[in-house]
Amino acid sequence: MEKLTDEQIQAALKELPGWSYEEGSIKKTFKTQNYPATMGFVAAIGGFCQKRNHHPDYVIMKYKEVEVSFSTHSAGGITQNDIEIAGDLEKIPI
Repeated sequence: MEKLTDEQIQAALKELPGWSYEEGSIKKTFKTQNYPATMGFVAAIGGFCQKRNHHPDYVIMKYKEVEVSFSTHSAGGITQNDIEIAGDLEKIPI
C-alpha cells in the first residue's frame, strides 16, 4: 500500500472524530467506564486487528483510557489501511 500525503491524512481524519496525526501515526485516546471495560476494549481491538493482520500500538493510559495508534511500517507512514481500520475501531462498543 502507498503512503498517504499529509493532505490526504488530514482530509481523512475529518471523518474520524477524535483521531489526530502525530509523530508519523494516527492516534486516538478512547475513554471507557471502568477497568473491566478498558480490558474488554483492548481485547476486542486485539481480536479485530488480528483478523485484519494489522496491529496497532496501544497504551493503557489510566484505568479508563486507552491510546491507540496506527501506521504502516512497511510503507513508512500512514496508508489507506490505517484510515480504514481506525474507522472500524469506532464501531467497537466501549
